[in-house]
Amino acid sequence: ALDPAYAKKLGVNIDELIISQPDTGEQALEIADTLIRSGGIDMIIIDSVAALVPKSEIEGEMGDAQMASQARLMSQALRKLTASINRTNCITVFINQIRMKIGVMFGSPETTTGGNALKFYASVRIDI
Repeated sequence: ALDPAYAKKLGVNIDELIISQPDTGEQALEIADTLIRSGGIDMIIIDSVAALVPKSEIEGEMGDAQMASQARLMSQALRKLTASINRTNCITVFINQIRMKIGVMFGSPETTTGGNALKFYASVRIDI
């Protein structure tokens, strides 16, 4: 959740800030693509990848297996967004969450949601 007063103290121009809360991951990424392609924004922040729930998952029943639907969504979206981002030089920030892999004996047990596409397309990754 965004606290406008706190954001303003951090230097965010609240009057110029556009906030969107779409229902599905597809809607969120289409809105992002439209805004980026418009050339009217310098930066877009998507908070968070874990919250980009595919429409198929929302419309499905609880417990339905939606194998890799979020990874497919991110892969398709990033292929599309990359061209728009390159043309407009819009800074695009994806906030993600670290999750723990179950049963990992060797290597890092940490992973991020949304598959591997974001890892491959990212110019810079910051782990906080």
